[in-house]
Amino acid sequence: MDLDALRHGNFAKLGEAVTDWEQMTEKLADLQKDAETNLKAKAHKAKWAGANATVSREFITKTAAEFADAHTQADSITKILSDTRGELIGYRTQVNDAIARGAKQSLTVIDTGEGSFTVTRNTRPDWASDPSGKTDAVDQKAVDDLRNEIQGILSKATESDNSAAKVLTLLVDQAKYGFADASYPDRDSAAKVVAAAEKLARMAKNPADMTLEDIADFNRTMELYNGDSLFAEQFATRLGPKGTLQFWTEMTHAHAGARDSELDTMKSLQNNLSLTLATASFSDSDAMQDWKKDLIAERNTNFRAADSFSPVGALGSQVISSLMRQGQYDTEFLDDYREKVFKADKAAGDAGTHDLWVKGYDTLDLVFGDGNGRDPLEGLFEGLSHNPEAATHAFESKSDLDHMLGTTVYTERGESLGRALEAATTGAVVGDTSQLAPPHSETQVRIMRHIMEAVAQPGGGADLVSKGLGDSFGNMAASYMPEISQTLSGHGAESIFLTNSDDPDGLEKIPNVVRFLSAVSTDPEGRAGIILGESIYTSTLLESHLTDPALFDGSQTQVLADIGKNAGTIEGIVAHSLADEEVRSAVKGETEYNDALKTKGDFAKTWIAIGLANVSVPEAYGGAAMGAVGGGMLGAVAGLAVDRVLEGQKLEGAKDEALYASAMDFYDSRDSVSQQAQWAAQDTIDRNGLSLPEQGTSDLVREAVNQGYDASSELLTRTKERP
Repeated sequence: MDLDALRHGNFAKLGEAVTDWEQMTEKLADLQKDAETNLKAKAHKAKWAGANATVSREFITKTAAEFADAHTQADSITKILSDTRGELIGYRTQVNDAIARGAKQSLTVIDTGEGSFTVTRNTRPDWASDPSGKTDAVDQKAVDDLRNEIQGILSKATESDNSAAKVLTLLVDQAKYGFADASYPDRDSAAKVVAAAEKLARMAKNPADMTLEDIADFNRTMELYNGDSLFAEQFATRLGPKGTLQFWTEMTHAHAGARDSELDTMKSLQNNLSLTLATASFSDSDAMQDWKKDLIAERNTNFRAADSFSPVGALGSQVISSLMRQGQYDTEFLDDYREKVFKADKAAGDAGTHDLWVKGYDTLDLVFGDGNGRDPLEGLFEGLSHNPEAATHAFESKSDLDHMLGTTVYTERGESLGRALEAATTGAVVGDTSQLAPPHSETQVRIMRHIMEAVAQPGGGADLVSKGLGDSFGNMAASYMPEISQTLSGHGAESIFLTNSDDPDGLEKIPNVVRFLSAVSTDPEGRAGIILGESIYTSTLLESHLTDPALFDGSQTQVLADIGKNAGTIEGIVAHSLADEEVRSAVKGETEYNDALKTKGDFAKTWIAIGLANVSVPEAYGGAAMGAVGGGMLGAVAGLAVDRVLEGQKLEGAKDEALYASAMDFYDSRDSVSQQAQWAAQDTIDRNGLSLPEQGTSDLVREAVNQGYDASSELLTRTKERP
């Protein structure tokens, strides 16, 4: 920075810019609030159909998010500009004060351009009267001191100006067509983030020089900034796609067999590196666009550690996927990568996929403490489980879906595939309880229907449940209780079995639904998901209809009977399946089931909060969201239902058995669902002060549940071979 530019620069213009940005930030804050409370909220409640169910809702959701990012970016720009202006004004004051002090010592400071300046002595009469030269020495020191002081101020001002320009440019470049979500309180914070990324990229280029202490320090920094878009983009692009894959190859080779604290450090490093690259994938900078394209191009490259004795290392796709297990990657990037990996996997056939990825790589271990990472589909599926949009894209093709399900017979990818299918069918990030589950789209319902068809196939379809998919199938069944209920009840039941699904009749065939529920019942976690999902849905339906009779224009007696019979039918399918001798042998025992129920029950409480089962009243029936997220009392009865399952409350007038505790006794299961439905009705009456006869209501529900149980046996008999 030139001296005169700092001394005489018009900072009033910069001040005007700061004021403009402050006003813009305030306006964007209002727009963000309006987008969240009106645009997005109404779009999620609306009953969309056709293209609107996918295109319009998705567009509105993304638009609302863009307003939030626009406000964040504007706020960061405002703070960086304001902070930089304040710093430069401070440096101007310092340099002017220094020049004024120099003038008192007869020193003159002159700007010579291009960032340089001179300090000279003015001629004084007393200088010639000192033949010893001491005066010259003293005055030269004053010249040097002033020059050094001013140079230090100019250097700081230059750094402030340059770093502000750099981070502002990087910030804007993150989103070519939208806005970045990076937030910084001042210029120093943004500059510190970029400097940290540059430092870590330099370290990662020389992994052989990194000691365990260096790795720990590297890891701490990455943990601090892995969610920062500027840090992530700068780290990834400075290291480069090939350098990124080589770095992780070197790390896994150098620390193979790690134990204790070393193992913990490497697990943490993999986690933070994955999160960092996931954040980076959302950047729209030209450098990052090239990085993503070039990374995918390395999928067939053989990556070896520098000192590896084996000529066979890891394929690029294996390294890439090993770094996808954490974090949400950009949808477009996942789509591009998944398309190419799926194509290679399908070319090998269902049975050949194991040999394609695993055979011949005996020394390869890319995942610390969780398999070996040789099958890139496992890591890819984990990545898809964190991005529902990309997961839905992945399984739109029935051919791709059928192939991936078929490969579970020959691979160990079942559990990770199950989590990806959960995200694809539910629209919710697996394990994330902070976001509301959106209504099921037509595409998602179609994928769920295809999954049910695959499981329902005679001669092996039910075996999919035992390939690591049972747990996820149970969660998916819980999410699809509204569609399952409407399918089993037939057309005309939509005003009873409320849902905001875009295709409530999309499961279509009753036999496939019944066979799916029957097969999933053989898995402890799967059965627990069905039972808890049914309990939540039934309880919430009862609470909604009893507190708002306008939802259905018939009698409350009919509502109670239909809901009770549906609950009995669904859980009757489960109980009859377990009672069948050949299925009974597939169940490992009550202890395993009870443990699964407890574990699943703890998680099921979050289903109520995020609306996983899509138990919401469509706009046509009042538009109020059900569950705890809807406000008011709704959701309280469902929560009590889950609590009773977890607490194992005793049944009155029955054997000394806890609610749902016996996985094997048919009549105990029937009494459990009957009692749970009766309690839900009574809870609703008590909590809302309704003038309904408790005994009459309970008896009506009990009779309806029993009818459903009886009907479930006939359904099973008509749809599958039974012993």
